[in-house]
Amino acid sequence: MSKILEIDEEILLRLLELNDYKDIFNTINNQREYLGKWLPFVEFTKKPGDSREFVEMTINLPKDRFEHVFTIRYENEFVGLIGYKCTDRQNKKTEIGYWISKNFQGKGIVTKSVKRLCDFAFNELEINRIQIKCAVGNEKSKSIPKRLGFTFEGIERDGELLSGNIFTDIETYSKLKRNNI
Repeated sequence: MSKILEIDEEILLRLLELNDYKDIFNTINNQREYLGKWLPFVEFTKKPGDSREFVEMTINLPKDRFEHVFTIRYENEFVGLIGYKCTDRQNKKTEIGYWISKNFQGKGIVTKSVKRLCDFAFNELEINRIQIKCAVGNEKSKSIPKRLGFTFEGIERDGELLSGNIFTDIETYSKLKRNNI
């Protein structure tokens, strides 16, 4: 399956491929402190093989559990990951997760990518509900669902365990197919 979602002349999303593990690991390894503040998996990504294992697991899921996970490419350079997770096909709902290299923040790349994934989920995957969860203090991340018209639903207390064995509260935002403008 070779799926590319074009966003504009600079940004495209490409379905995760095995060789992407190198870019994933190198980005994480070079930005541990920055990415590790909000992303629990950074602490456990210690060698390239850890990223390879993640990619293999993701791309080899059985069809009924497959999650579309994409590399975010800016001017054909790897800059991050975005995709669906915890998809509940019976109830037609999913969650979008994302991260991006600090060098590419503030360009609207993730906002445009999330918008494109919403369109893809609603129109091609027959999803009815999408949610995004962000740590309470992660202002950059939570500005994305707010900007895209997601509805704030509430706070999940101690919803995620971060590095250093610290729990953080999680804000939950959602968008329904009928409200996707």
